[in-house]
Formats: sequence, C-alpha cells, structure tokens
Amino acid sequence: MKLTEVTNTFGNINKNSLLGSVGLQSDLSHNQDNKQSFSDVLKESLEEVNNSQVKAYEAMNDIATGKVENLQEAVQKIEEAELSLKLGLEVKNKALGAYKQIMAMQI
Repeated sequence: MKLTEVTNTFGNINKNSLLGSVGLQSDLSHNQDNKQSFSDVLKESLEEVNNSQVKAYEAMNDIATGKVENLQEAVQKIEEAELSLKLGLEVKNKALGAYKQIMAMQI
C-alpha cells in the first residue's frame, strides 16, 4: 500500500465525519462498495513498515559484511525504513491522542 492510498483513506474518513445526515447514507454505500475497512488499511500499512524494516536490516548486514553491490540503494532502503517507522509512530500517537480525547468527553 502506498502512502497516497493511506492519505486518501484518511481523507475519506474526514469527509465522512463532516457530512450531514442527508448525504451520509449515499457516501456510506459508496464506501461499502470499496470493501476495505480502516483496520485492513492499518494492517497493510503495518506490514509494509515491517517489510521495510526487514529490508533495511538486510541492507545493514550487507554493508557490514561487505556484500553490498550498490551502497546508494542500501542506504536508500535504510532511510525509507526509518521514515516509514516515524510515520507509523506518528499515526499511532495521533490515534492514541484521539482515543484519550474521546475517553475524556463527558456524556
């Protein structure tokens, strides 16, 4: 899953939260046609972060053992893994903050 797909999904969630009760039903039926839930998107994103971490670890091992053929690609894999991990941590922090705000609301 690409970052743009995650961004589009968050955009759809934001759009759904801003809809009035009139347009809510049609937008929900459109999302049901998509058949991809938020948990599926989150799970795929976490798998991608994990895969990038594994590739970065392999690249670091190749650099350390001298097996690397292209140093630039190895460093790029490591940087991509670092950025994807930072993005994942920020998403977690934002979700946890939103959860805490919801739990702090009085009914």
